[in-house]
Amino acid sequence: MELAKLKITKRQTLAGQLYGQILEQIVSNTLGQGERLPSEHGLATAFGVSRPVVREALKKLQEDGLVEARRGVGTFVRRRPPEKLIEFATVDSVAGLMRAMEARVTVEHATARLAALRAGPKDLARIESALQRLEETMAVRTPSVDSDYQFHLAIAAASGNEVFVDMLECTRDAIERGIDVAQKLTREGTQARLNLVMREHRQIFEAIHAGDAEAAGVCMSHHLLQARTRITDHAESA
Repeated sequence: MELAKLKITKRQTLAGQLYGQILEQIVSNTLGQGERLPSEHGLATAFGVSRPVVREALKKLQEDGLVEARRGVGTFVRRRPPEKLIEFATVDSVAGLMRAMEARVTVEHATARLAALRAGPKDLARIESALQRLEETMAVRTPSVDSDYQFHLAIAAASGNEVFVDMLECTRDAIERGIDVAQKLTREGTQARLNLVMREHRQIFEAIHAGDAEAAGVCMSHHLLQARTRITDHAESA
């Protein structure tokens, strides 16, 4: 199997660009699910990069569940993302989106837990208001990136720790890019998928409203991990 030889530039990290180029081959089915990737040497030669760059890109692809390494055998395609992923996001931006979502799982698990313990009536009203706006737009398949972001920001504010708010605000662009891609894929999917995404958001709010810190943290982590999976798994795109 011969990969298209695409030029890697230095505007972004080489590993991130190589991640995107391999991702594009997987999305287009040039590299089919279950197919073995070329060796490290083969990839390095095809893309004009060093083997350490190849190893870093493969590590990120493996962390995102897109490929799997079989000891002594090689690296194989594990999962094919939805075809529209590279329509809604540039191939060299997907690695960054995945890293941002990975970080959000840790940070927002904590914000949800603390919000369940500390949220007052005004906090709960703010969270619910953002949730209602999000549900209204999703119901007519025009989901709002801002409403989704404001829902998560309101939870961070309800944690009572302004540093969490600052963390979300500082990374707002990266968060909103991830939300935008996830929402566009959901909009293209079935009603069942859309209902599932709405239910995940509602469960987070209900756990916070009930003051159940453990459930709030679990619901938030589950939602973000599922969002990540929906972006990278063709089987979840329906």
